[in-house]
Amino acid sequence: MMKLTFSPASPFARKVRICAIELGLIDKIELVSATVAPGTPNEAYAHDVNPLRKLPALILDDGTVLVDSFVICEYLDDLAGNKLIPASGAARWKVKSEHSMLQGMLDAMLLCRYEKLLRPEALRWQVWYDDQWDRAWQGFTRFEAQPDVLARPLDITQIALACALGYADFRFPDCNWRNSFPKLAAFNEKMLQRPSVKVSIPPT
Repeated sequence: MMKLTFSPASPFARKVRICAIELGLIDKIELVSATVAPGTPNEAYAHDVNPLRKLPALILDDGTVLVDSFVICEYLDDLAGNKLIPASGAARWKVKSEHSMLQGMLDAMLLCRYEKLLRPEALRWQVWYDDQWDRAWQGFTRFEAQPDVLARPLDITQIALACALGYADFRFPDCNWRNSFPKLAAFNEKMLQRPSVKVSIPPT
């Protein structure tokens, strides 16, 4: 059985869990809780799983370790016959580019989270924080203006977008993104009707 290192709070691990459920592979994966955070050493994880100390990682039956949430999703999608990521052509590169943007948006929000959670208040850099947050916000603005992305059949872009919106709700509940992005709000409500999305909501 494959093993997935995860935390319920990680939007990257959530994305992989949603993909695994949607692809019918979740029963072949054992979820293994792991703790990784800046300033919190986890030498065993760094040595045995991922020296970057990031979640998630997928440990295959033969011991091979796959890191990076997109790589893991791509691997699972390959097993299932390319249901979430187009196999070739222009559509493949469009989806991969969209996903890279969403990955960057989540990275930016995670940095904002760490800035407020871990850095002493006297040392916080507000200009840097605002710049990171604006990267995520501009990304949401881009997807708000692309209704075709929101309406097409389920794919990795839509799953990653749902995870980004969910992370905004989870860590930045006062950001009020729904008022600014009504199309994304409607999309998010539709995604929340999927059992895979609902079951993976991080605990509050």
